[in-house]
Amino acid sequence: MDTKFLLQMRNISKEYFGNRVLKEVNLDVKEGEIHALIGENGAGKSTLMNILFGMPVIHSTGGFEGEIFFKGKKVEIKTPKDAMDLEIGMVHQEFMLLPGFSVTENIKLNREKTKHNLISRLFGSKLKSLDFKSMRKDARIALDTLGLSIDEMLPIAGLPVGYMQFVEIARELDKKNIKLLVFDEPTAVLTEVEAETLINTMKMLADKGISILFITHRLEEVLKVSNNITVLRDGEVVSSLPAKDATVEKLAELMVGRKIERVSSKRKRIDELNKKAGNTILKIEGLKVEMPGERVRGVTLEIKKGEIFGLGGLAGQGKIGIANGIMGLYPGEGKIIVNNKEIQLNNTASALKNGLAFVSEDRRGTGLLLDQPIDLNIAITAIQCQNKFLRKSLINLADRRSITNHALKMIEELDIRCTGPHQLVRRLSGGNQQKVCIARALTLEPDILLVSEPTRGIDVGAKKLVLDLLVKLNREKGMTIVITSSELGELRSICDRIAIIYNGKVEGILTPDASDKEFGLLMAGEKSRRREVS
Repeated sequence: MDTKFLLQMRNISKEYFGNRVLKEVNLDVKEGEIHALIGENGAGKSTLMNILFGMPVIHSTGGFEGEIFFKGKKVEIKTPKDAMDLEIGMVHQEFMLLPGFSVTENIKLNREKTKHNLISRLFGSKLKSLDFKSMRKDARIALDTLGLSIDEMLPIAGLPVGYMQFVEIARELDKKNIKLLVFDEPTAVLTEVEAETLINTMKMLADKGISILFITHRLEEVLKVSNNITVLRDGEVVSSLPAKDATVEKLAELMVGRKIERVSSKRKRIDELNKKAGNTILKIEGLKVEMPGERVRGVTLEIKKGEIFGLGGLAGQGKIGIANGIMGLYPGEGKIIVNNKEIQLNNTASALKNGLAFVSEDRRGTGLLLDQPIDLNIAITAIQCQNKFLRKSLINLADRRSITNHALKMIEELDIRCTGPHQLVRRLSGGNQQKVCIARALTLEPDILLVSEPTRGIDVGAKKLVLDLLVKLNREKGMTIVITSSELGELRSICDRIAIIYNGKVEGILTPDASDKEFGLLMAGEKSRRREVS
């Protein structure tokens, strides 16, 4: 292979359970360059980097097709240790820190320094003690390189997320032999000042001959720091170009351009909704939500009765925080008015009792009782908040028969593929787990259904079934639906209007037939920057 490139990935393809997420991807990175890898959520960026770093999720799901060349030689990377032995480091999108350990212990993990003590001198080197003085010195150097002044012996637990991100980066900087460093969304949880510090650090590392693969959604950062750019869309490379030939507008259009179906009738439909006087069902005024990584900084919206309203935007910009704040899952302030009645913020029960229901983006973490049966999962919220499915007696006991009968009805209506209402939810596929979440929300008989990332982590066929179900609920039952999604194509396929959230605020509202360029510019925050300049 061409030795002028430090890394070459050739014809990389990857399938997850029949869903092809990477399709013959090629990537070339020169020594000492900063190479940006961009694309929408779900474009395949993190999967490609997981292949490069030998993450277990790749090889436990059938491996991948294609070849990797490093320093001109073909290499096999089956584990993260293989990658590290090749002098490749990675700062992952999800934190890989041990909360019970100190900053120093996390930075030096698996590379600890030791020293002799009385026992080790008598019985052998395996009984050496940790050399905390030397380890602290190394950690201090790495932290100072990043301009981070925190005490290197602080525990990780309780640190702000921005500090945790810098500790992740400091751990890679402490590895003296790194030739290629992958940053997967490193600035998503950083403030502007912190992000600027990181960008300067990346430039410094590149000047020392270290190659950097930089994954980010912030296009202005891409243009500021990168030498070359590769754009992924739907698992394929759609463009590779020098940063000097790129603009925010061009990159935005490359990222989101795609065939969009089922949008031709949306303009007529929203015009009909607009003609109906006084049909605002949900009004959001000055909403602020303290959700880590998805802060909302002042959102104002009006949503009409009977519409499907989309909330879109790039990762970390605040779209996820809106529904979580309305439902009281994270601290919020502002006003939420449902059917002309203000509901109490920071009170989930109040939201549920006033006609709202919520399908969480964290299906397995907070959305389901995984080790409980389908029927109880469907009924549990209605039991707690509406006293449904209870026997009328001196002591309120669950009516198991009515719970099971209701579950059978929902299983049939939503086509939940299972062995029966008593099957544990953990044993369902992702798509069917999502349908159980929707069934539980529908059991509340809400006026407004808030749905966050409804197709995250499910296959293509299940995605269509879930989206079709939301459209059916809207059209046949007249339910108002607010859907939050990282996939713009998904929103454009079913929504009447779409609000793009940037930096915790509404950047703009578009109809689904607006151009790719219009959506791309809003997602990149170009409108806000132009206002600041003027």
